[in-house]
Order: sequence, then structure tokens, then C-alpha cells
Amino acid sequence: MKLNQLRDNPGARHTRLTVGRGIGSTKGKTCGRGVKGQKARSGVAIKGFEGGQMSLLRRMPKRGFKNFTSKCYAEVNLDDLQEAIELKKISAAKPVDVAALLEAGIIRRAGDGLRLLGGKHAVKSKLTVVVTGASAGAVAAVEKAGGKVEILPAKVNKLLKGKPGKKERMKLAAAAAPAKKK
Repeated sequence: MKLNQLRDNPGARHTRLTVGRGIGSTKGKTCGRGVKGQKARSGVAIKGFEGGQMSLLRRMPKRGFKNFTSKCYAEVNLDDLQEAIELKKISAAKPVDVAALLEAGIIRRAGDGLRLLGGKHAVKSKLTVVVTGASAGAVAAVEKAGGKVEILPAKVNKLLKGKPGKKERMKLAAAAAPAKKK
């Protein structure tokens, strides 16, 4: 066999249809695209269009809605905290916050904050827990063990708050700026 004798298998390559070569070729003039209009042009794909019939997407009923103001908190039970302390995943001496729980693998993601919930068993360790929210039973259980619960403000949703006015911007800038040394 020589290089000039190499060929593909029969039927491996299809010859492309020649269009626009006169009326006798059956694919002349409009080249099988019909006449005028959007679909006669190149680069058109009307997804979901069913020839003027009501499309499937519009025939299906709408269900529910997504509340853009809702908050998604990471939740942790006192039982989980006590178990993590016993397994030495977190230290009872240091404040227990979102960063410590993420590092220990107790929660997957921070979300809009951390909520502390009560558990079946009492807490044995003296803890300082920094959370966005806590149930009354959880706060009572931690304080009974000699610890304390610090509740931080939740993250403010920017869509809800809107654009701050001049006074608010100045207050925010003053709070963010480092204190000047005299």
C-alpha cells in the first residue's frame, strides 16, 4: 500500500449537499430554507417554539416562589457541641464561633449566620458561644453550665436595605475608618 492509496472506509465520510446551484438541482435559490422570515436566516434556533401553539413551558402550571428576603442559618445543637469538645475537635477554652465550627467540620457553610439550638442532654463544659441567634433553652443550658452566649446582629440583606442616604454613608465611613492617633 502507498500513501496515495489510503482511503476512509466506505460511508465514513458523507458528501455535503451542494446548494444554490440553480432550479434544476432542487436546492437552488432558497436552498431548502423556504422563503424570507426569521428561519430563512442563518444562526436562528427558536427554543421551545411550537409553531404558534402555546408552548409546553407556558402550558405547565406555576408552582411556588423563591423568597429573596429569607435567611438561611447554619444550625448547631448543644449535643453536637458537647460531642465535639469530648472528641477534641473544638476547644472549650476558646470562643465557639462560625470559623471554629467550620474548621472542625461540624457545619458545612456559614450561610447568613449561626443559630444555637437546645439538645436532649445537658452541656457539661463551660462555653463562650458567639452566634447570630439562639433558642431560650439553649441559652439557659449554656448559662447553667457556667458559660455565656453572645448574640451578634444578622447580616443585613442589601436588597432589603436599599441605598443608604448621605448621613448613613458618613456613619458607616466613620465606623470603618481606623481611629486617628494624637
